[in-house]
Amino acid sequence: MATPSSFSKAVLTWACAVLLIGCTSAQLSTNYYAKTCPKLFPTVKKTVHAAIAKETRMGASLLRLFFHDCFVNGCDGSNLLDDTPTFTGEKNATPNRNSLRGFDVVDKIKFAVEKVCPGIVSCADLLAIIARDAVEILGGPGWDVKLGRRDARTASQAAANNSIPPPTSNLNALISSFQNHGLSQKDLVALYGAHTIGQARCTNFRARIYNESNLDRSFAATTKRNCPRITGVGDNNLAGLDFQSATSFDNTYFVNLMRKRGLLHSDQQLFNGGSTDSLVRAYAKSQGTFYKDFVAAMINMGDIKPLTGSKGEIRKKCRRVN
Repeated sequence: MATPSSFSKAVLTWACAVLLIGCTSAQLSTNYYAKTCPKLFPTVKKTVHAAIAKETRMGASLLRLFFHDCFVNGCDGSNLLDDTPTFTGEKNATPNRNSLRGFDVVDKIKFAVEKVCPGIVSCADLLAIIARDAVEILGGPGWDVKLGRRDARTASQAAANNSIPPPTSNLNALISSFQNHGLSQKDLVALYGAHTIGQARCTNFRARIYNESNLDRSFAATTKRNCPRITGVGDNNLAGLDFQSATSFDNTYFVNLMRKRGLLHSDQQLFNGGSTDSLVRAYAKSQGTFYKDFVAAMINMGDIKPLTGSKGEIRKKCRRVN
């Protein structure tokens, strides 16, 4: 006979499934579009593959779009909305301005998906699929993406400014930020492993390479060549977040942290005598362990406050509401 607690859980699960309110696990599923859009995955992957073949850096940019979406009021596609004369979106928030890119690729993917199944797939779900495909194409792990999100009709520049941890964050601030989104320290370190691909602008790491002492001398010297000390000079010059293989999704990011080669201040905070050092060591030692925890963390992040049921909408174009 079921105990009262287990009985309550059973009733809650049934209610969520029937009423479609509030229960993420009951509404997001890996086969959500199996019948309504069977060509979804190959359609998305073809365009992601073409974009990365044209510019390898695009893989990191597409992955970053999903991070910056989920951390601002949940995974709802809000960061794809353009500003209008009567609407201020998130694209020009401090963490996103001159940083987020790949919107044109998302447009192409949405256009292609609308041709095979019009009005079915949300932009929020596309970001989740695109992120998985980008990781896989660059040599990382694959996973079954949970789907069923709907798109926001609103966005918040203020929330984007406040919710996305800046590159100057210390470890306590990072832990607190991730906890506020229901993510653990393991999720934090694993997700930061996405910095094994992509690049950062000089303005985001200048203070670290010129003022901080917990960094490798040869790494600092190499990085300074492309990032002058003077503010305003070379601000947009780029350096790889992973010193060795910024175009391959592997575990060398963590090896570099152990060698004091973290590009951003927030990167090196993960291995600086604090509570996350052991996780960095584990991921540096075993790429398989990193991959396993990264996949789990991506799924956890994708569960942050999705719009489901009758909330939001399915946008026809990702840059604007219907």
